[in-house]
Amino acid sequence: MRRLPPLNALRAFEAAARHMSFTRAADELNVTPAAVSQQIRTLEDWLGTPLFRRLTRSLRLTEAAQVALPLLTEAFDQMADATARLEADMDAPTLVVSASPTFATKWLVPRLAHFNDAHPDINIRIDASLGVIQDFDREGVHVAVRLGAGDYPGMRVDKLVDEDVAPACSPLLVADDHPHPLRTPEDLRYHRLLHVDWGPVKDPPTWKYWFDAMGVQGIDAERGPTFTVEDLAISAAMAGQGVVLVSTLAAQDDLASGRLVRPFDIVMPSNSAFWIVAPERTADRPKVAAFREWIMEEIALPVG
Repeated sequence: MRRLPPLNALRAFEAAARHMSFTRAADELNVTPAAVSQQIRTLEDWLGTPLFRRLTRSLRLTEAAQVALPLLTEAFDQMADATARLEADMDAPTLVVSASPTFATKWLVPRLAHFNDAHPDINIRIDASLGVIQDFDREGVHVAVRLGAGDYPGMRVDKLVDEDVAPACSPLLVADDHPHPLRTPEDLRYHRLLHVDWGPVKDPPTWKYWFDAMGVQGIDAERGPTFTVEDLAISAAMAGQGVVLVSTLAAQDDLASGRLVRPFDIVMPSNSAFWIVAPERTADRPKVAAFREWIMEEIALPVG
């Protein structure tokens, strides 16, 4: 952990030492000379050593301050360069969007042409990742779509849509000529259950969660293969390998096309929702705002 004094105090000292004047430092920092003096006294108290020798008509740096000044000036110059790069990145035409592989593959990418048509000046780069972005700047991400409870401190968070889940399978499993066609939830005892490892999602929609909510008993909710990506479980279900408890949004196009069917007319809410997340300080930059507005309109469109 870095042990650093208050940043405003460091800025006041660096400016005053560079100008050798509290008044000119105050003009640069857009504060009063008294505020500069107070910040420097705060820094001296924090360090436990004086930084200036205050003479009648002038200032002189102490020996320790003379050693520290060029290092601090270089550090503030580097911070200014880093900030300029971040601002330039936000003004560049490329927008980096982080999303889970399933959301990206199943929902976002099939609709991306709509965004491209509406905003031909913005180049989208999709970063498909299961991990939660910890530092947007460091990871080069501008905006993220996440499934969860919406608790992302320090971020602007907008709800896209609540997540609903439902069992889904290949049409083969509901056909009359199947040995055990799916008609009721109790018929799931004759079919393989497909599971998704939801990773960091809190209270994920598991088969046990669904069976408990439906009051279904006597079926082992743990049996069957598990997939680390929901998209893989959906593919296995479409291949007739079992029944998946799926996000209706993720499976929206597969259900609409008939590649998947819902064997029961039962849809239930999960404990999660889809959110669009961006750092507060950049959330209203034009390209981020354009994407947020587009996706919120797109996700509200009727299916088909």
